[in-house]
Amino acid sequence: MNPSRSKAASMPTSAAPAALQRRRDYAGPALLAYGFRPFFLAAGVWAALAILFWVPLYTGQLTADIGFSPLDWHVHEMLYGYVAATVAGFLLTAIPNWTGRLPVSGWPLGLLALLWFAGRVAVLSSGKIGGITAAAIDVSFLATLGAVAAREIIAGKNWRNLRVLIVLGVLIAGNVVFHAEVLTKGAADYGIRLAVSSVMLLIMLIGGRIVPSFTNNWLARNNPGRLPVPFSRFDAVALAASALALIAWIALPAHVVTGALLVLAGVLQAVRLARWAGDRTFADRLVLVLHVAYIFVPLGFLLLGASTLSSEVPPSAGIHAWTAGAIGMMTLAVMTRATLGHTGQPLQASPMTQGIYALVFISALLRIVAAFTGSIVLIEFAGFLWVAAFICFVLLYGPLLARRKPAWAEARC
Repeated sequence: MNPSRSKAASMPTSAAPAALQRRRDYAGPALLAYGFRPFFLAAGVWAALAILFWVPLYTGQLTADIGFSPLDWHVHEMLYGYVAATVAGFLLTAIPNWTGRLPVSGWPLGLLALLWFAGRVAVLSSGKIGGITAAAIDVSFLATLGAVAAREIIAGKNWRNLRVLIVLGVLIAGNVVFHAEVLTKGAADYGIRLAVSSVMLLIMLIGGRIVPSFTNNWLARNNPGRLPVPFSRFDAVALAASALALIAWIALPAHVVTGALLVLAGVLQAVRLARWAGDRTFADRLVLVLHVAYIFVPLGFLLLGASTLSSEVPPSAGIHAWTAGAIGMMTLAVMTRATLGHTGQPLQASPMTQGIYALVFISALLRIVAAFTGSIVLIEFAGFLWVAAFICFVLLYGPLLARRKPAWAEARC
């Protein structure tokens, strides 16, 4: 996602030049110049390390003194470790372009990144330091991020994007509930569904803006003809129905009414995606991958809905369509596009970048199939492909994230 380009029109004209000049005057470490840099790099590293650690933990080849079950630790660290880092990177990059205010950078950004890292260490060592201490450290990251984001949006009078903070608040609540359930019941339940639902809402809200927007911009320049249908009452209905289905799933995941709502939301989200003209974007893989990632949104709704109506469909198939598919692919699509755009690189998906997308796509499909078959081999292979994808992301995009943007690129931003 490249907020500096897609949201430039919404920036106050008087604030934009001043904000750009202040960004150019920053003289600290390049890694702390902008929110996407430390958090996208951390997300890529953690996505690989967490799965490398979890697969042998899940199969019993490795043991660790964690105050979570292996499955709960895996779910928590994918959602509140990996996804939380990508959300932080996106928000801290997008908000300055929504408001025209100076981005969080330097030591405040470094402290925020250290707080995220402290959460990973605390959860991993929760068996030693205690669940309450681990929870306090872990929850403090998203709470601090929420406070920083709220301050910037309110100070910039960017009321339109306050709804993003509401979803972030649900994610924070989910983390609190997750820890509370582990402490009181020994396993998470509502906290997992709250977390997954809040991230899916973010994807439907923000993805619903950037996917048709980037598609429209590319088609208008390179492939005139049918364009994405602008946001309309249909989109609002689809979002409302999806939110209602997610609320029902959080509260009563196995109820037949929940299943019907999930199926309805899946159909509406599939129609919504079809209205965005993704079939006309095959020539630009950076745009196409956004549509491919969004396919997993309706797929997850449909699979979860089917699981309430038939015992032949395991709920984990729908959950992994959302987590490994929609979340995994959309976050990668956002991180690669934003890194290229904000570091002055051409907005083109290199063969290696396309390979990263393909690895995560195949990994997600295998993980969905593994939910039906229960095959440990498929789970391990899906994990291997996921790890390979994020190692490649770190190797390819890490240097761009860690070094300063060329002067010519600063001048054109």
